[in-house]
Order: sequence, then C-alpha cells, then structure tokens
Amino acid sequence: MEQNRIRVERRLSAIMAADVAGYSRLMGIDEVGTARSLREHRAVSDALVAKHGGRIVKTTGDGLLLEFASVVDAVECAVAVQGVMAERNMGVPQDRRMLFRIGINLGDILIEGDDILGDGVNVAARLEGIAEPGGICISGSAYDQVREKVAVEFADLGERSLKNIARPVRAFAVVRDRLSLNMQVGRAIPSLPSAPRLSIVVLPFANIGGDPEQDYFADGVTESLTTDLSRISGSFVIACNTAFTFKGKAVDVKQVGRELNIRYLLEGSVQRSGNRLRVNVQLVDAGTGNHLWAERFDKPVADLFDMQDEIVSRLANTLDAQLIAAEARRAEHSPNPDSMDLFFQGRAWFNKGLTPELMTQAQTFFQRALTLDPGNIDAMLGLAMVDGAVGAADMTDNRLARFADAETTLSKVLSLAPNSPVAHLHLGLVFMLTKRPAQGIAECEQALALDRNSAGTHGLIGYAKYLLGRGGETEHHINEAFRLSPRDTIAHVWMLWAGLGKAQLNAGTEAVAWMHRGLEANRNFSAAHFHLAAELALLGELDQARAAVQAGLALDPSFTIRRFRAGTATDDAIYLAGRERNYEGLRMAGVPEN
Repeated sequence: MEQNRIRVERRLSAIMAADVAGYSRLMGIDEVGTARSLREHRAVSDALVAKHGGRIVKTTGDGLLLEFASVVDAVECAVAVQGVMAERNMGVPQDRRMLFRIGINLGDILIEGDDILGDGVNVAARLEGIAEPGGICISGSAYDQVREKVAVEFADLGERSLKNIARPVRAFAVVRDRLSLNMQVGRAIPSLPSAPRLSIVVLPFANIGGDPEQDYFADGVTESLTTDLSRISGSFVIACNTAFTFKGKAVDVKQVGRELNIRYLLEGSVQRSGNRLRVNVQLVDAGTGNHLWAERFDKPVADLFDMQDEIVSRLANTLDAQLIAAEARRAEHSPNPDSMDLFFQGRAWFNKGLTPELMTQAQTFFQRALTLDPGNIDAMLGLAMVDGAVGAADMTDNRLARFADAETTLSKVLSLAPNSPVAHLHLGLVFMLTKRPAQGIAECEQALALDRNSAGTHGLIGYAKYLLGRGGETEHHINEAFRLSPRDTIAHVWMLWAGLGKAQLNAGTEAVAWMHRGLEANRNFSAAHFHLAAELALLGELDQARAAVQAGLALDPSFTIRRFRAGTATDDAIYLAGRERNYEGLRMAGVPEN
C-alpha cells in the first residue's frame, strides 16, 4: 500500500490563474465563434507562457492555471498577454471582446503528479476573481518580489477578504498596463480605492509656440522630473511611458486621476521667445481639480541642459515640501489616521519652524506613527530630525543625549535603508555637532552621491565650513543650496548659517543682513533671534539687540548663555574665538547667564 501512494511534494512557486471575463455571456451570443476565438487567443498566450518559462498546469473551460519559477517572469508574462489581447481586440465590437482576468500569487504549493494544490493556488484563483476584465491582480507576497523590477506601476488595493481564504490578503493591481489596455479597447476604468499617498503623474510639458526645436527640452523636463520625484521617500510616480500617452491631448484632471489612481498631477509648459525661455508649472489635486501650487521660471537661454537641471532640481525640492503639506492637510481630516498620516502631520509641524513647542508637536506625531508601525522608516527619520534640531538650536540642557538618540535612530534607519540620502544628511549634522566634523562632511558627500539635488546637504556643508573656522567658504555653499531650492522649508536655517560665516569674518553688518533675511522667511526660529541679538549688540545696536532677545525668549524662555556655552561643536581656534564674541554679545543684549 505504501509503495502505491503518490508522493506529495512541496515547493515555492509563482502561480498564475486566468479566465475570460463574461465567458458564459459570450458563449450565449455566439457559441462556435467564441470557442474558436478562445482557441486562437490561447495559441498566442501559450507561446508567451513558454517564452517566459511558464508551465501550463491545466485548463478548465475558459480558465488556465500556470506555474512559474520566478514571480518576475509571471508578471511580465501576464503583462505581455494583456498587451497582445488589447491588440487582438482592436476593431472588435465591445460586446464581443474577449478580456482575460489574471491573478498571481507567490506561495507554497503541493505537488501531486503534474497538478498543483494548496492555499498558494487558491489565493491566485481568488485574486483573478477580483481583477478587472483586462486586468492583473497580484498578492502582497508577489509584489514584494517584483517591485522596482518590472516596468509597470501598481496600485495598492489594501487588505482583501477572499472567499475560503482564512486571512485577508494584501492585493495590488497593475495600473499602467491596465490603463493602456483599457484606453486601447475604449473602456472606462472603475476607480480603484484609496490612491497611494504621494502618488503623482508628470504630464508631458506643452511646447507653446510650436517651435519643434523645443520639443526635446519639454520632453526632457518631463522625464527628468519623473525620475527626480521618484526619489522622494514614499512617492508613487507614474512611469513616463504612460504619461506620454497624454501628450498633445486635452485632459480632464479628475478623469486622469481616476484612471491612474493617483492624487496629484504636475503639468506645465515651455515657451521660448528670442533668447529667453519661460517654464510654467502647476501642481493639481486630482480629486478636486484644485490648484495647490504654481511657479514660473523665466531665464535667458544659455545652456538648455544646465537650465533643465536647475529647473528640475528646484521643482523636485519644492514639490517634496508641497506634497508633504498636502498630505498633512488630508491627514488632519482623517477619522482614523494611520502611521503615515501621523508622519505627514509630524513633518508639517517640523516644517513650521524650530522652536521647543513646534518640535514637541512634531515629536508627538512621529512617536504616535511609530506606535502604530514600529517599522515606519519615515517616522524614525522624523524623530531623529527632531532630536538633531533640538540639540543644534540649543533648545535643551540635554543636548548630547538628544544627539545620542538621533545617532542611534539614524543608525537603525541606515541598517534598513542604507541608500537614504536624508539619513546620511542628518547623521552628518550629528557628527558635526559632536566634534566629528570630518565624518560629518563624509556623510554629506554620501548623501550627495545618492541625491545630487539635495539642497539641504549643500547648506549643511556650508555650516561645516563655519564649524571648521572656514566661514569665508560658507556663503558659497548656501548659495548653491538656494540655487537648487530657493523656497526650501529650512531656507531660514541656511540664512542663519550664512550669517554665522560672515560673523566669523568679523563682517557684522553682512551677518546681520543674512540673519534678518532668515527671520523674515520664518520667525519661528528661536536660535536665530539670539544670534541676531548678539551681532546687533556687538555693532552697538543695543535697543534692537534687546528686542531680538525678547522675541527669542518668547519662543524659548529657558535659553541661557550657560546652555549656549555647552553647545560648543568643535575645537577649532577660529570657531572658538567667534564663540567668545557671541557670549559677549549675548550678555550685552540681555540674555540671562543661567
């Protein structure tokens, strides 16, 4: 008896289930024609399956069960099949079109002869059942293996309860190819639930004026922006291949948002007049059609490629802040905020300025985000940013403890996401302010290697030069930061650093000018008020200096000269001499000693 038993084996496989949507209806319309069409379609799809290394396990009427050794192969095969089906349906009356639904899962399966069984197979079949006609739906386990490895976009459908499956399954729909398919066959796409956060498409920039020589520039801006925006943490950016299907067409913003399942659109135009080039751009809420932000660049035409880099870097840096602000506004109205909702609110508080109260608010939201999701890397970064800012701006007597907490958090982030330029940037700040400036600059260089448009990194390198007694070099780096992001959320911090560089050169008037500019940009920066007060006092402007002190104390009542003394960052002689001048200026301006 034992020898006659079929041996049951297990293996991990990618399983694809497919069937024809509305097959019974098609058979009712034309039984013979439908059967013939299915045979013809399968002949084509079978060839694609073989090409991608798949094995046809069995066919059941209009259904197919297939096995692949690789999830990437399975998804690419599904995309290819749907693309071919879209072409074959061209010119076919809508009620006669044969549309496949495909489900893909990565799971453990039982092997019985040539057949495969088990929950891994059942999940694939249930995912096929919730796929749209002409669509592809994959499980979370499959998505984890193919993300960023296949040239398609995915929409997160969330946790789905599937028939006869014990636990909910995370599902993802292939968006780009489903959109392409349905556009070709003329069907409208039902809205997918909950568009991903920070989801955006850069529509092809319009070439106003019709100068064909400017087409490449407009297309280049579109492609470069798509690439740069994809570097924003947590962003979901529709690929250029899909975006360019809208080129030259009048679009309905809300419809595009529904079709692509995105929250935001970026659209713009390029116009050349003589030796000048004008670029207009605007960010639009895809759900409401409201304009959230607009900008115009008007520059002489010198080197178009340099100009393109500058425009793209400025837009990407600005959009990072604009998208975060927009997401924070959404999150404020969420009845049940999740971890990312809380992160965006924390980041919005952080962007308001650097005061003890604002940092406490930001920290609270970041901590709540981590309570809901201990693996939320963005929230970890947020906490580290708060700790670093509180220590850097002398808001606490426990400065070194806050830096130690920040370093621990950032080390954890980098163990999980070693290519995070933001983590390297903030670790650089911690190193600089704990007497490790060389390591700090090395971290900044790593951040720039990962993101050449990191304006904040350029600014921080300028600050490092001041800490090393080379304040004469600070302004250059600050200007580079402004070139990349002139309206950055921390621009007021860069202006303070430029002022400190000038003060180190005993150029008090220029230092005051920079510090005034910083406070005009954002008055919620307690440290800037105190530094301004010291420089004004040293210039003999005691009334203005005392007023600056009162403004600073209103934001941080616990600030003292003793605390400021404890914040010495390096042992450089020029830097330390400048600090002595600061202490004297603060005394003259009326800052409490203890």
